[in-house]
Amino acid sequence: MNTDPEIEEVIRIARAAERRVRAIYATAFTVELKGPGDPVTRADREASDIICESLAASFPGDAILSEEGVPEDPAEVARLVGSRRVWFVDPLDGTREFTEHIGEFAVMIGLAVAGRAVLGVVVMPADGEGIAGRVGGAAFAEDAQGARRPLSVSAVSDPREATIVISRSHRPPLLDPLLDRLGTGRIVPCGSVGVKVARIVLGQADLYVHDGGGAKRWDTCAPEAVLTAAGGRMSDLDGAPIDYRSDDLVLRRGIVATNGALHEAVLSAVVASKVRPAAGRSDDRDVTKGP
Repeated sequence: MNTDPEIEEVIRIARAAERRVRAIYATAFTVELKGPGDPVTRADREASDIICESLAASFPGDAILSEEGVPEDPAEVARLVGSRRVWFVDPLDGTREFTEHIGEFAVMIGLAVAGRAVLGVVVMPADGEGIAGRVGGAAFAEDAQGARRPLSVSAVSDPREATIVISRSHRPPLLDPLLDRLGTGRIVPCGSVGVKVARIVLGQADLYVHDGGGAKRWDTCAPEAVLTAAGGRMSDLDGAPIDYRSDDLVLRRGIVATNGALHEAVLSAVVASKVRPAAGRSDDRDVTKGP
């Protein structure tokens, strides 16, 4: 398997953060709240520090935006996301699952260039598996021992044969009419955007839909890049690409992630369901830490 020096460095950084997350996971850590239903722990902050310091050293001049270090000044946020190369960091996607000792959480590092996700690494500390990829290149999985295998999404094209992965903690209003339209019967609850998309990349699921409000751009940058590299597709509910240059960090028009073959059918079913997200609403507070 050909190596990509940039991906190799990001994997190294993500693995260092993963080790810190796992070490804290094994302790009696405390949980704080940044807001209603929005938990944060030492693991979030310390993993963020490791990642941001390492990215700054390895890729000087690139902008870095971490969930745990968003500038208070909107002008500074606009400056960062307006940079040509921006690293979007979610140091612990799925904090709720982390605090409840459910193994569905991830360390995520994504690179956007000119507003598009191009490179991503997602590592799942509970079992040590990671996924990585570059748009226009390839996607691969790496297990806890470092063994790698190439990845590609499923070829399922009939929605009736598809498996949909959904939020573990909330059933959004869009879901039931969408399932009725698609005829999809296999539903897998899961925490963390990164872990949900990993399920698609690993061939364990075929689609994921989130109906807007709480997810942020650091929730999708890394997973989107890996999904695209594996042959899948991510968009908002209107089918538009996610623009990582926006200084509104909330993904107000939701997320559709599929194996690609199902994407147009899912978008059509979303339109036909006539259930659309309310701008700015968070159906699932876990979405800021992984819907």
